[in-house]
Amino acid sequence: MKFSFRQLEKEHALSILRWRYPSPYDHYNFDADTIQEDLCYLLDPQNAFYAILNVHEELEGYCSFGADGQVPGGDYRTESLDIGMGIRPDLVGQRHGRHYAQAVVRYGVNQYRAQQCRVTIAEFNKRAQRVWEQIGFEQMEKFVKIGTDKEFVIMLYTV
Repeated sequence: MKFSFRQLEKEHALSILRWRYPSPYDHYNFDADTIQEDLCYLLDPQNAFYAILNVHEELEGYCSFGADGQVPGGDYRTESLDIGMGIRPDLVGQRHGRHYAQAVVRYGVNQYRAQQCRVTIAEFNKRAQRVWEQIGFEQMEKFVKIGTDKEFVIMLYTV
């Protein structure tokens, strides 16, 4: 599988905002009441969102590099490239997650000259945790998001 990355454009962001994941992954759905605010967030270059495109230039996912990948309550004192990633709902569960994750890490390491990468994943999302483990990430911490009862895990990968 071959992917290219491009800074998120408005058409990509609008598609992503409409994506709907089934339960329990509906946690990742964007809120219909905050579409305009979320659109501005996704398109702000400071948030470093990129489209993941297939060889036909079709949107298959998105990723972010930096503070967007952090969750309040986690220990982010170690210098690492934080990665966030989302895959189009109709492509989830087809056992291609490892390919997306590898491509995102490769792109992030090249783009940001990172020595270490980090992902923060909802604790319930064992599927995502397995994907990142398959490419060499190791769980370092479990924590509860500030102001909630939701658990998350932090996983690290050294280049």
